[in-house]
Amino acid sequence: MPAITLPDGSVRQYAAPVTGTALAADIGPGLARAALAMKVDGKVLDLARTIDADAGVTFITRRDPEALELIRHDAAHVLAEAVQALYPGTQVTIGPSIENGFYYDFARNEPFTPADFEAIEAKMREIIARNAAFERSEIGRAEAIAFFQAKGEKYKAELVADLPEGETITLYRQGEWIDLCRGPHMRGTGDVGTAFKLMKVAGAYWRGDHRNAMLSRIYGTAWRDQKELDAYLTMLEEAEKRDHRRIGREMDLFHLQEEAVGSVFWHPNGWRLYRTAEAYMRRRLDAAGYQEVKTPQLVDRTLWEASGHWEKFREHMFIATVEDEDKTLALKPMNCPCHVQIFRQGLRSYRELPLRMAEFGACHRYEPSGALHGIMRVRAFTQDDAHIFCTEDQIAPETVRFVALLSSIYRDFGFPEFRVKFSDRPAIRAGSDATWDRAEGALREACATAGVDFELNPGEGAFYGPKLEFVLRDAIGRDWQCGTLQVDFVMPERLDAEYVGEDSARHRPVMLHRAILGSFERFLGILIEQYAGRFPLWLAPVPVVVATIVSDVDAYAEEVVAALRRAGIAAIADTSNQKINAKVRTHSLAHVPVLAVLGRREAERREVALRRLGSDGQSVLGLEETVASLATEATPPDLRIS
Repeated sequence: MPAITLPDGSVRQYAAPVTGTALAADIGPGLARAALAMKVDGKVLDLARTIDADAGVTFITRRDPEALELIRHDAAHVLAEAVQALYPGTQVTIGPSIENGFYYDFARNEPFTPADFEAIEAKMREIIARNAAFERSEIGRAEAIAFFQAKGEKYKAELVADLPEGETITLYRQGEWIDLCRGPHMRGTGDVGTAFKLMKVAGAYWRGDHRNAMLSRIYGTAWRDQKELDAYLTMLEEAEKRDHRRIGREMDLFHLQEEAVGSVFWHPNGWRLYRTAEAYMRRRLDAAGYQEVKTPQLVDRTLWEASGHWEKFREHMFIATVEDEDKTLALKPMNCPCHVQIFRQGLRSYRELPLRMAEFGACHRYEPSGALHGIMRVRAFTQDDAHIFCTEDQIAPETVRFVALLSSIYRDFGFPEFRVKFSDRPAIRAGSDATWDRAEGALREACATAGVDFELNPGEGAFYGPKLEFVLRDAIGRDWQCGTLQVDFVMPERLDAEYVGEDSARHRPVMLHRAILGSFERFLGILIEQYAGRFPLWLAPVPVVVATIVSDVDAYAEEVVAALRRAGIAAIADTSNQKINAKVRTHSLAHVPVLAVLGRREAERREVALRRLGSDGQSVLGLEETVASLATEATPPDLRIS
């Protein structure tokens, strides 16, 4: 006799096991029409599943956030059925829901192209209109392998064969089409709705291994209604306009090339932007009590083995061998083990804690070429990395300090909003459960002390400890995970870090791994897209161009540039023979925030006509007033007098 507790606290008793469908109908016809799936004690299940024990039950309707993942998951199944109906002989492999959509990988001699989308989408609409019920069944391993082999689905048969012993193997039927899937699903294909669109095709290796067959991946997006889909497509259009790679070319910031895959060639303009951000961060860290260090690029594998990174990250490391010394070195993929080596030099006292050690550390990680994306995803990058060595009692106050610093820095860069994810222990991890209990408990307590509200991100912690992930929201509503704070009891133990406590005994420090920007390359890419290249004056690579209308005023232009440079503004002169309209167009396309236009009248009166990017008007000021005004505007936020 299961007792079902509903969200309002009411309890319904049943004399026999009851399905979610029957329970929803018992509660009311409106819910029976609206319910897509249910959560039983927090686990999402099909409505057709049976509840045979006391449980808390919540129904998922189209209005609920959880509905999106269900819609996208089911859309992937509809896509797969449509493809096999249109292109017989195509094998299906894996098709998950992902952020903002879904994809499915297909094995086919001829890859798909966007020209195929119209027919596939039409077939998907037919399948959705048919509204075939999703029907779940369990099947034995041998029977499942034989079933898929008989259908010519060798990839599905391989997936079944690789499932752990004892794993429940489930199939889902939608009409005559059947797929291997653990679920859950909505009631039927009709619940997917028509707010979907196929977006692009890409190549993908089977199981992500370049030694395996290349598959054809079709990406799609799906939403609860047409309004959400239209908003998403509009956002993508805006994102295309803001693409940092295009703007990087227009502003002459950087380039990438095949001879250095995944590494950035910074041009003078881009390097000025980089140095401005770096100088700002260095000032903020100095003021916050961090000690900056620099550690080697090449480190012997024995250190990575001791830290645990060799086992965990070996496939992402670039390796160098020294034959005459019989050594294997790795370009460092992160800075933390090296910082522990600095901490271990000499005998540390509790009086030195917390010790905040920062490094703008150049790191290298192997990323598959298909995963690289401009300067957002690279192989060579610089982390704004720091490690705080502290006592367990200092975790909470250090978290408070860190969150305050991070919040202030994000505001200065133009990101007033962020959210926090709490990532707890992953399946593969270092350290005992007791150690993880301590670390997670300490981080939760620190969040409470710092007033940090978070959403749980289960199983996504670092292999050595739980972490907070700080997610920015940009100007067009996209989320970017940048900052992180990780509590680590494991690495100090593995690398034998210790300090002398007030009791004169040796103790292990706690290690807080923290970053704010994440990596300079990625964060600068985010900034370029956040501002669409229209940086505030303090960040702009070329903040002011002094442009002449006639050559007679070239000398005055140089005088204006010199005055601006003395005030700390990296102004340049454009005294070319181009007409002023051409100059305005050129520097507008390069996203120069301020154009100082000089003609004979301005030179005679020692004035400057200022034009702002995106504005047709201009203001005329005296030279001294111009310099003072622009110098104030170009002052970095941390140096401004309140």
